[in-house]
Amino acid sequence: MKFVNRESELTFLNNEWKANGAKFVIIYGKRRVGKTELILQFIKDRPHFYFLADKIPDNMQIKKFSQSVGNFFKDSVLARRGFESWEESLKYIAEKNLRFVLTIDEFPYLVESNPAISSIFQKAWDLYLKDSPIFLILMGSSISMMEKETLAYRAPLYGRRTGQLLVEPFRFFELEKAFPTLEFAKRLTIYSLVGGTPAYLVPFWKRKDIWKTVEQEILAKGKALYEEVEFLLREELVEPRNYFAILRAMSLGKTKFGEIMNECGFDKGTTSRYLAILNSLQITRKETPVTEKFPEKSRKGIYLIDDNFFSFWFRFIFRHRDRLEMADTRFVITKIKQELSSILAGNYERVIGEIFLDISHGDVVPHFQYYGRWWNKKEEIDLVATNDESNEILFGEAKWSRRPIGTNIYKDLKRKTHFVEWGKPERKEYYCLFSRSGFTPEMLEVAKREGTFLIQEDQLVR
Repeated sequence: MKFVNRESELTFLNNEWKANGAKFVIIYGKRRVGKTELILQFIKDRPHFYFLADKIPDNMQIKKFSQSVGNFFKDSVLARRGFESWEESLKYIAEKNLRFVLTIDEFPYLVESNPAISSIFQKAWDLYLKDSPIFLILMGSSISMMEKETLAYRAPLYGRRTGQLLVEPFRFFELEKAFPTLEFAKRLTIYSLVGGTPAYLVPFWKRKDIWKTVEQEILAKGKALYEEVEFLLREELVEPRNYFAILRAMSLGKTKFGEIMNECGFDKGTTSRYLAILNSLQITRKETPVTEKFPEKSRKGIYLIDDNFFSFWFRFIFRHRDRLEMADTRFVITKIKQELSSILAGNYERVIGEIFLDISHGDVVPHFQYYGRWWNKKEEIDLVATNDESNEILFGEAKWSRRPIGTNIYKDLKRKTHFVEWGKPERKEYYCLFSRSGFTPEMLEVAKREGTFLIQEDQLVR
């Protein structure tokens, strides 16, 4: 797939390169999210040395690194003899006094083979590298390991970095750059199936038929995406089967803490610990009503699978593994198509905040600080956006239906807004409807008269 988006990340790296002095940048993010491609774009026109660590013993890592350094500096003696230690290698690089990008990818593999490696890099930075013109990048896919070894307060490298980047999957509206000729419904379908991880989008970029892509690239035994979730969980976690139980429960619709705990049979402390780790890995998320003043303490929170591909995998691959092992992909494709409408409806509701935020970058609609869902025990609103400074609030409702939205939906939305406790008296209220299939003539007339925002798919109706 062609390189798209990542403008802000490249701008940050380019600005760091232009600045004087040594630079030490931490780059991390989930596997397959495009970190390496980002770096390749950044270094392509600059002097650089890229080293990919492996799962091998420390002495072999040093030998491999020595050969690479020797080749980079055209030092044949070094390439043959090698360094005796990491500190020696980093001192050698600093003494070259050369401005170039040194990228060490999969830094967590170095930590696994040598638990003292972070302290070694800290010492080398303090004694040699920080006074050189080096542009050092440590990169890794294990979010928890990178945070523990490089970003956390107690980490040896804490306070040494000059910058950091968490590379995240594409947001929904960014998919338009990857699939510029694809209609909205098909983009939403692809996003609902695999989310915004670039590596998962590549098969759809190569093929035009969505369902053939799903059948041949995801559901087919032996394909990388068929085993992807199991591989990632086993790579990242110590007790993957327990996390499987948590994610399976969530895929069955268990969203409250007590429901997940009861479904898995874990105690409160164990469930809480597993959920916290899954949240930190960006696999799941805790969601609270957007108007909550202290969301971290709220008892209204629910837990959802945040990664669409994980959600798809547990819902259709994990649940129907017996069929897929017998190559019965047609059965699973039928299941997916039967449930697709509800999946798309749920994801449309999920992305309307992005859509409205993108539209609000102009001057037609107001700007808000916070976006999210709202609910209580009886009512739910798909989008509530607030601005504390201006005391403004927006209420939005989304319908992924083949029928145009009428005034009945609008009236019901206005009714539900009275239950939302937020803001000061005389708050300014706005309303917005999101529709797959447009709006009835009556609704268009009401919206014009009352200043209601109408959005069809992702376009503002004027």
